[in-house]
Amino acid sequence: MTPVTWYVYCGPMHPPCQMDRSIVIAVAGVAGSGKTTLGRALARELRMPLLDLDAVTTPLLESLPTVALGGHWLASEHGPAIRDGRYAALRAVTADVIDSAGGAVLVAPFTAELRGGEAWHELVRAVAPADLRMVHLDGDAQLLAARRAVRGEERDRHRSDVAPDPPAVPVIRVDAELTTAQQLSRLLPLLGVRLPVDEHAALFDRTFDAVLFDLDGTLIDSTASVTRSWRRFAEHYGVSMQALHENHGQPARVLITRLLPEHLRVEGLTRITDLEIADAVGLQPVRGARAFYDSVPADRRAIVTSGSVPIATARLDAAGFLRPDVFVTVDDVTRGKPDPEPFLIAAARLGVAPARCLVVEDAVAGITAARAAGCAVLGIAGTTDADALDADLVVDGLDRVELVRDGGMLRLRVPARVRT
Repeated sequence: MTPVTWYVYCGPMHPPCQMDRSIVIAVAGVAGSGKTTLGRALARELRMPLLDLDAVTTPLLESLPTVALGGHWLASEHGPAIRDGRYAALRAVTADVIDSAGGAVLVAPFTAELRGGEAWHELVRAVAPADLRMVHLDGDAQLLAARRAVRGEERDRHRSDVAPDPPAVPVIRVDAELTTAQQLSRLLPLLGVRLPVDEHAALFDRTFDAVLFDLDGTLIDSTASVTRSWRRFAEHYGVSMQALHENHGQPARVLITRLLPEHLRVEGLTRITDLEIADAVGLQPVRGARAFYDSVPADRRAIVTSGSVPIATARLDAAGFLRPDVFVTVDDVTRGKPDPEPFLIAAARLGVAPARCLVVEDAVAGITAARAAGCAVLGIAGTTDADALDADLVVDGLDRVELVRDGGMLRLRVPARVRT
C-alpha cells in the first residue's frame, strides 16, 4: 500500500498536522492501565479506526453458557485456545481494516506479543505492510489494582494477579500515572504529529542576556514521578489529589498548607520530600531539553524551581543534568510561583535585568510569575495543554527551537529541520 499523507487537528488555535497513515498503533497494558481510554483518545486525535479486543470478542464470549466454556472464559480450562481465538479474530479484522483504511489503533493486553516469539511475529505479519508501533502502558501495581477495584467489573475477579514480564519487543513506554492528555503529548510527537511553530512570533525578533529554566516538566519529564509521589502522600493522609492538579508549579509547602491541619504540616513536608526523592529514578529529559540547556553559556543560565534543594538535586542527577551556578529553589524565596520573586532573584544573581531574560516554563503558575517579573516566556506543552499556556510562544518540545549567539546576545530561531 502506498503511504497516504493525512491531516490531524491539533487544537482550536493551531492548523492541522500531518503524519503517515500507513501505521498501526497497538496499545498494550494490563487491566486498569487505561489502555482503552488512551486508545480511544489516539483514534480520535489521529482520525483512525479503533479496534478493541474486548469489543471484537467479549460480547460473543459473554453470550455463551459458562458450562460450555469450562468456567468463566478468563479462567477456563480452555483458556489458551480461547486466547488464541480472540487474538486471531482481532488480527483478521485488523487486516481488513488496514486494507480499506490504511491503518488502525488496536487495544488489547498483548501479553504474549510483548514477550516476543511467534505471537509477536503473527501480529507483525497481520498488520503488514503497515508499520507497527507498540505502546505499552505501565504503572504502579497499587494504582492499577485500585482502578480495577473502583470500576468493579465482574471479569476482573477472574484475572491473574501475576505481574507480566517486562516487554521483550520494542515499545513506547507510557506511564499510567499521567493523564490521558499528558500521555498524548508524549506519544503524538513520536508518531510525527507536532504542534506547529509560529515562525512569525515576536519572540524570534528579541534578544536576551540570560535564560531562566523551570525544572519539572520543562527540563526533566518528572510529571509522572511528581503525581505518583503526591498520590501516595494523599492516600497516606486521606486527602484529595485535586489541589495538586489545580496548583501545579507551586511549592509543596503551599499545597500542604491547603491539604493538612497545622499540626501535621512539618511531618507532611518531610514525607513528601522523602517520597519525591525516592521516586527520582530513571527520569528522562524533556524532548530537546538537554541540547537546548547545554547551548546556553553556563554564566547566562539559571534553574528556578518550586522544589527544594534535595528534590531538585535528585532529579537533576537522575536525568544527567549539571547543576547550574545559579540555582533558585523554594528554600531561597519567601513567596513562590506564581509570585515573581523566584525569577527576580535569579535575574539579580546573574546580574541581568528581568526584561532581558527568557523564561522557559511548562506551568501556568510559572508563566504567571515570569510575566509578573517582566520576562519573556517560552512555554512547553506537555504537563498542561498548550492552549492554557499564556506564553509568548508555545512549543511541544525544546527540539522545535534553538538558541544562537547574536553578537554578545542570545536569540531564538526555528531550526531548518522544523521550518515549513
